[in-house]
Amino acid sequence: MLAHRSVRQFTQESVSATLLDEILECGLRASNTGNMQLYSIIATQQEPLRTDLCKLHFGQCATAPLWLTICTDVERYHHYCRVNQCDEPYGNLLWFVSALVDASLCAQNICVAAEAKGLGFCYLGTVNYNTRKIAELLQCPKGVVPVIAIAMGHPAEEPRTSERLGQDAVVHSEVYHNPTDDDIVRTHRVRDEHPFNQQMVKENGTRNYCEIFTTKRYPHDMNVAVSNDLLQFLRDSGMWDF
Repeated sequence: MLAHRSVRQFTQESVSATLLDEILECGLRASNTGNMQLYSIIATQQEPLRTDLCKLHFGQCATAPLWLTICTDVERYHHYCRVNQCDEPYGNLLWFVSALVDASLCAQNICVAAEAKGLGFCYLGTVNYNTRKIAELLQCPKGVVPVIAIAMGHPAEEPRTSERLGQDAVVHSEVYHNPTDDDIVRTHRVRDEHPFNQQMVKENGTRNYCEIFTTKRYPHDMNVAVSNDLLQFLRDSGMWDF
């Protein structure tokens, strides 16, 4: 796990059905809220659907033979409630967040299992930028929201490991301790002074690495627009009460 790296180039070898079943079963064993398992996993391997899905992720990981889209799924539990003539009380923010946690834990189990079996993968945050279109392509009903996308297969590259902030940046003893300005500079030095990131600063003409994120990758106006689109998609589904 300490050697994890994101893989974006894959061989033409497919992921066998036996191997796929094994890593998905590891996902299903993840901890979850009340043992309700408020998620669904869509495994996409066939053309042209796989290519169409890749396009909605802006063409990333085009050689990946397997795409896993993990969705929050409260509708399945509501269906269970209806069958048992019970109320359907889970279409609200609390349970969307609960389902999001469930989906995330499931996804991490899948990824750990996949790496243990020699597979490579890349998590794609672009699922949040095209949620509506991805949901339509994968025929998701109301209450089923794509939240995690993973491109997976047999690696055709051995990319560098990404730098990570250390425990002194993210771990707090007993209670939260607000960092000082000096703390922020010190704990983020591993990122700001990394040669690859310094080259990114030079290529983008920014003052520092942080500014790449705030002005290039995830600027405010884009964040607000994507947030509004996502919230409207959730409301349009008629499922979520927020």
